[in-house]
Amino acid sequence: MKMSIAIIFNNKDPEPWKRELEKNLPNTLIEVYPDIKDKQKVEFILCWKPASGVTAEFPNVKVIQSVGASAEHIFNTQTLKDGVVITRIVDENLSVDMFEFILSMILFKLKNLHYYVTDQTHQIWKPAAYRSIENTEVTILGLGQIGSYVASRLVQMNFSVKGWSNSKKEIGGVKSFYGQAQYLEALKNSDFLVNLLPLTAATKNIIDYSSLSQLRKGATLINVGRGEHLIEDDLITLLDSNHLSGAILDVFRQEPLPKEHLFWHHPNILITPHIASLTNINSAALLVAGNYRRLLNSEQLLHTVSPNKGY
Repeated sequence: MKMSIAIIFNNKDPEPWKRELEKNLPNTLIEVYPDIKDKQKVEFILCWKPASGVTAEFPNVKVIQSVGASAEHIFNTQTLKDGVVITRIVDENLSVDMFEFILSMILFKLKNLHYYVTDQTHQIWKPAAYRSIENTEVTILGLGQIGSYVASRLVQMNFSVKGWSNSKKEIGGVKSFYGQAQYLEALKNSDFLVNLLPLTAATKNIIDYSSLSQLRKGATLINVGRGEHLIEDDLITLLDSNHLSGAILDVFRQEPLPKEHLFWHHPNILITPHIASLTNINSAALLVAGNYRRLLNSEQLLHTVSPNKGY
């Protein structure tokens, strides 16, 4: 029985992925759910935020490939049979794009551009003192491939950089903190807190009042991890008390962010629609096609995800 690939997407257009995969796998049947001719033939699923339990419709699936750098959207919604391999996208483009976004947001705050955008609408001419990179301390939560790259690049820019992760990391110029016992210490006196953690049971709700209170008065949160990391009411409390000067949020508990959500109208919150680092379809499709060929040849797949760790 010749196997096929099923694409299962929510909130993402599958057609560009289908076209690109067909270029790389011209002799493979690639179908978009729910229009699957024979679910028995599907052994490879390409997905993004699949509906709860949907992969159980495919009795012979062997690989579920996330089209993003994360895979918790699979673990959190699917009941997986023993032996099913979960893989994710690891692409240098994701790391570069994430660094550029984070650097842009830090400089946006350091140079008071957020004030001037507002002042322009009211025709206010009010120069304000700005801050410099060399006097700015950044703490990064999560030092995986993307977090380590971002940390290293910020060091090159002369930021003072700290990082916190599950285990100790050796990254030139980055002061490493690790484990729950060192979590709050890593945050103390930071000017920017950048969240790049994976979402696991241990990291859910990790950015709360206690942790945000460790930051230097006037600090800014940049959340590009997951919305579930953040206790939203605690952030609002610390913004309204002026302990934090701002928050830049690219990820949310519910996406798209509901129109009635308080974040839309808070003067010290900048919202971006989950665009900090977008998967490049061309390069990612090459990786997906390569993993599919590895499956055909019974070879080790690239960028597999631990079901125990969730990353």
